[in-house]
Order: sequence, then C-alpha cells, then structure tokens
Amino acid sequence: MPPPLIYYASDAEYRTHFEIHYCGQTIKTFDGYRVFFPKQQFDDAFYESANRKTKDKSVFSNKRAERIDWIRTALEDATAEVYAGWDRDKKRINNKRRVALVYHDYVIVLQMNLKRKSATFITAYVADNVTIAKIRRNPKWAA
Repeated sequence: MPPPLIYYASDAEYRTHFEIHYCGQTIKTFDGYRVFFPKQQFDDAFYESANRKTKDKSVFSNKRAERIDWIRTALEDATAEVYAGWDRDKKRINNKRRVALVYHDYVIVLQMNLKRKSATFITAYVADNVTIAKIRRNPKWAA
C-alpha cells in the first residue's frame, strides 16, 4: 500500500521536501542498491513536457509531486516488478536502466552502476496502460 499523498501549495515546497527526504539520505532498493538523488533530478521527476515531442519539461505536475513519498517505499518494495530499461534514442534495451513498477501503475526509473552496487534516481511517474504494457514487454531486469 502506498503512503498518503502529500499536498503543498508550491513547487518550491515539494523541492525542499525532495532535498530533505532524498538528497543526501541513505536509501536502498529492496535488493540492496544504494540510490543517489541528485538535486537536479527534481525537475525531471516532477515536471512534464507541455508537448511530448519537444520534451521540454516545462509544466509542474501536481500528480507526480503528490506522490513524492511513494518513491522511497516503492524502491524498498520487494514485490515490485523490475524490468530492463529502454533507450529511446537507440531503440533498444538498456540494462543499465532499471524500471520498477509498483502499486499497479507507479514507475521508478534508475540508472544503475553495477560495479558499485548503486543507482541514480532518474524519475518517477504514474503510467497509463499503454506505457505499462510497453514496460512489461521488456525483459526482467537482471544484475
């Protein structure tokens, strides 16, 4: 079960929450990978593109931000479905990217560093059925 949604009045309050609760914290995935949260990933995780083709990340997403506390619990959830990522530029599987699907439609994307058994947080979002089907077509993620 996911944690409750978080409601703030501004994106600045969500940014502060992200920096306090994620950046500099020791957070590990259910299978032991230390996850790092660069401050600049806030924009990728909580903004959406006004136009999918331009990928401009210009619109703050309350839907994403309200789920800010889901990130940690999702990473720690041993029931997560974990898949290899997709390189959209090269149009192929990317095993250095890991996509976790939890709570039916919540997605977490990590950039993996297998040598250090660590990862960098890339983004998190609620996926539609088309996206979920695409994720599930990828192979299960394996270290």
